[in-house]
Amino acid sequence: MEDRVQAPLPVFDFADHPDISDFEQAADTGRRQPLAGFDPDYTDIVDYIVRCTHKIWEEKGVGLIYTHYGHNATVHYSSGVMYGREGMVVNTLQRQAAYADRRAYADDVIWSGNERDGFYTSHRVMSLGTNTGYTEFGPPTGRKIQRWGFADCFSVRNRIVEEWLMSDAITELRQMGYDPLALARASVLPWRPHTHGEVDRLPTGQQAPEFVTVPNADEDPQGFIRAILQNLWNARLVNMVRAHYSPGHVAFVPDSRKLYGYGDYENFVITLMACFPDLAMTIDHQCHLGDEQRGYRVATRFTLQGTHEGYGPYGAPTGRRIFLIGGSHHIIRGGRVVQEWTLFDEFALLRQLYARMEG
Repeated sequence: MEDRVQAPLPVFDFADHPDISDFEQAADTGRRQPLAGFDPDYTDIVDYIVRCTHKIWEEKGVGLIYTHYGHNATVHYSSGVMYGREGMVVNTLQRQAAYADRRAYADDVIWSGNERDGFYTSHRVMSLGTNTGYTEFGPPTGRKIQRWGFADCFSVRNRIVEEWLMSDAITELRQMGYDPLALARASVLPWRPHTHGEVDRLPTGQQAPEFVTVPNADEDPQGFIRAILQNLWNARLVNMVRAHYSPGHVAFVPDSRKLYGYGDYENFVITLMACFPDLAMTIDHQCHLGDEQRGYRVATRFTLQGTHEGYGPYGAPTGRRIFLIGGSHHIIRGGRVVQEWTLFDEFALLRQLYARMEG
């Protein structure tokens, strides 16, 4: 269960469709939540994570990274790990040079924690911009991009000390006019994917995978989502979808796909399993907000591992192993999942399958 801080009822309601103007109005209106060590203009942890992002990216206060990230901050991507805030400064400048008009719109922040132990925030963002500058793939294309992303952060006393970034990079590349598969084949991986050992999905010997009892969503929303994901992805119980999802369920998944209802979503799951027959999901973190009357928003961060041994949208089997950081935001109402955003970096997946190995 999440460790939530009891705070006064908010003056501004950011729950559904937050806009940066809402957070600007909330600035300097006084603390609504204990935030020891945080800058005084932040009213609560949601205000902090949204507005510090706005200050750094939209207002171009790149140097605020030095006051908002730990000197030894670790940032995790599906394509590797970046250590230290200086790397964050360089990465931010390069992205701003590539998209001078970039805007990052906060769609939701699901959080847990407190000022003593630190806060965990899962920040869902829609990024828009025009490719007006150089990127690692070539000169400006002048094309507009629009893609989803998740930024999961662990923050203590005004400093982000660890971050997990997930973006729909394959959508961005297609919108820029590139062929992601061709780029993946032409790239070089500076590290070697894991190619030994088995993926830890099944118990040892001839035992069957564990079938997890799904708890009541109103009593344990995190456990509800966790059990569904474990049964669906690890035990291959695709019937979890019809049992626990709304018939009108809508899901946003990588490559700008919007899935409606049972059939679309079941095909998404089965296709991925067919490509990676030993695919396994490990749930790394969860937090949630809400109540029975309003419904629940559950954020889950996970790791996907598998071996490319099946045919599908990623081409003929390569025998290579994938390792992806992913995340989901689920909305639960009436005891069923009614909407979700699930994201992992499909371009990182393609690179792990097709890039040349360095060394």
